[in-house]
Amino acid sequence: MAVQSFQLGRVVITPNALDQLSPADIQRGLQRHQAGDWGELDEHDRQENDTALRTGSRLLSAYRAASGVIFWIISEADRSATNVELHISCVMLSLQ
Repeated sequence: MAVQSFQLGRVVITPNALDQLSPADIQRGLQRHQAGDWGELDEHDRQENDTALRTGSRLLSAYRAASGVIFWIISEADRSATNVELHISCVMLSLQ
């Protein structure tokens, strides 16, 4: 299904994501997210995102970096900002 692209707003990358993701991983993820390629989400979450594009709700994508690290890209409902952050299990591992 072709998806209309949307504005990312201000892109914010968490310090953990900056430490563990390459610039290429981040750029590729942002391009895929903006194009409506939701990455490694299940069908329910993909459909939620497709609906969110029409209704103006928050968007979530999940991608796997070349290193295997899973990261999320989340665009706010008003499209004022998009956050790049690590999946919570990666953050928890780094705290141990």
